[in-house]
Amino acid sequence: MACILLKGFTSKVLWRSLGRPYHVSTVSHQKGKVSLSRYEPGLYVKYDTLKEKVQTVRDRLNHPLTLAEKVVYGHLEDPQSQDIERGSSYLRLIPDRVAMQDATAQMAMLQFISSGLPRVSVPSTIHCDHLIEAQTGSEADLRRAKDINKEVYNFLSTASAKYGVGFWNPGSGIIHQIVLENYAFPGVLLIGTDSHTPNGGGLGGVCIGVGGADAVDVMAGLAWELKCPKVIGIRLTGSLKGWSSPKDIILKVAGILTVKGGTGAIVEYHGPGVDSISCTGMATICNMGAEIGATTSIFPYNHSMHNFLKKTGRSEIADLADDYKDLLVPDENCRYDRLVEINLDELEPHINGPFTPDLAHKVSEVGSVAEQKGWPTDIKVGLIGSCTNSSYEDMGRSASVAKQALDHGLKCKSSFTVTPGSEQIRATIERDGYAKILSDVGGVVLANACGPCIGQWDRKDVKMGEKNTIVTSYNRNFTGRNDANPATHAFVTSPEIVTAMTIAGSLKFNPETDFLTGSDGQKFKLNSPNAEELPAKGFDPGVDTYQAPPADGSGTTVNVDSTSQRLQLLSPFDKWNGEDLEDMVVLIKVG
Repeated sequence: MACILLKGFTSKVLWRSLGRPYHVSTVSHQKGKVSLSRYEPGLYVKYDTLKEKVQTVRDRLNHPLTLAEKVVYGHLEDPQSQDIERGSSYLRLIPDRVAMQDATAQMAMLQFISSGLPRVSVPSTIHCDHLIEAQTGSEADLRRAKDINKEVYNFLSTASAKYGVGFWNPGSGIIHQIVLENYAFPGVLLIGTDSHTPNGGGLGGVCIGVGGADAVDVMAGLAWELKCPKVIGIRLTGSLKGWSSPKDIILKVAGILTVKGGTGAIVEYHGPGVDSISCTGMATICNMGAEIGATTSIFPYNHSMHNFLKKTGRSEIADLADDYKDLLVPDENCRYDRLVEINLDELEPHINGPFTPDLAHKVSEVGSVAEQKGWPTDIKVGLIGSCTNSSYEDMGRSASVAKQALDHGLKCKSSFTVTPGSEQIRATIERDGYAKILSDVGGVVLANACGPCIGQWDRKDVKMGEKNTIVTSYNRNFTGRNDANPATHAFVTSPEIVTAMTIAGSLKFNPETDFLTGSDGQKFKLNSPNAEELPAKGFDPGVDTYQAPPADGSGTTVNVDSTSQRLQLLSPFDKWNGEDLEDMVVLIKVG
């Protein structure tokens, strides 16, 4: 069998799929069986198996379990014999599914092809979101990306078809938003080849970012090893209100735990304050948990998750989760390795940065700190969206701020970009008028992709080395992260704070207390943002961008151009003859 080498990069169960559009729930629910997703009607949610394994471990350990422990231990290959000790033992787990973004999927699929297996062993998907560069706007940028990356997309598309992998075409949206809308569910164990895979914890799953080799092992049907994580508890009381948002919770946590504080641990949110947070808000918090080094983050199953599942066509999963709710929340009196308490009634809007996501400031104080430190206070660009904050609710809250400015004759003083998280979000905010409001205030809508969040930004407004400030609703703001300019001072905050500051044009603007001057010369203060968590009319799925793998892909040829400068077909290694290998080149020698 031929194998493939990707130039320039270092780095059992067969299943079928359905088409994408949906107007009523299409998740199979026959004889008590509920499908994993509308794309996999022959595979089912196995809460009964999860419950059985959790009970086996609980009987062995003889103590109450955290939610993180329930989901992780419920996926053990051998719950009866597995050594289990937080922070030391290595667990052998059987994940439910794999998700890959297009940059890392290339190497992962190359490695899977070399395995010689005819089909992936677990449901797997590829999402084309990392190779689209932001330049002028969504349509032009997407066209250019499809042209530049044509051979990569063709390879991934044909490899997906041959090996039974669902393929989401460029323009579909960001991997984590697509997973949340279609594949994540309470109690799932999902691994993804991207560091912000923990986004799925907002829907009650243990979703962990891994390297491509780990994904290949799981796709090949092997158990996956994970060092038994510790569990950090974040107890939330009170409720969010006014300008405070879910983003402020993780910005506050980042300031407490720092970029290393979550290493080797799952961060588990719990307490009465959880019920004031939307499902997508919980996803925002879990997503940015990657910035504190956490293995992943998770929230307990509640009404917000139930409602989100229903709105995204998965009512049967929501109903089944209701039946197994005790399995999807922590036991009373469970033990955490560390406990942090946050009163949401007292939580102020935060903005973190520059140069690190754990340098936390209150919005009310960041302006004076910036002046003391010599950071530029004039904002060059405000950017909202990304996998962290691009939900319907996020766009609605930003639009509610922008509408107030427009009503007073104002537009953004700074440049402003908007990145919808998925084609579904783009279509829905366009239908409901949010997109027009954000455009009218000065926003440029970018492609449904990662874009500037991961450095895919062909920025022209400043020269390399020019000191400047940008504010984003992204997750990371390390030096050069967004635009490759080490002099760019990047701050992360909520989409609504980004929008308000971009309208004012200044890092010193505090929307809770400061006034703007309308086109009529009259001063006014912005009201706190208000928007629905979920669209009253339901989601508009938009353009169908999903490619389902055929039931039998054996006749499909993996497409690699022989003249390609990015992909290359190679002959496999000769089969070992059983003799020692001699006169081999030493690649590395260490002491």
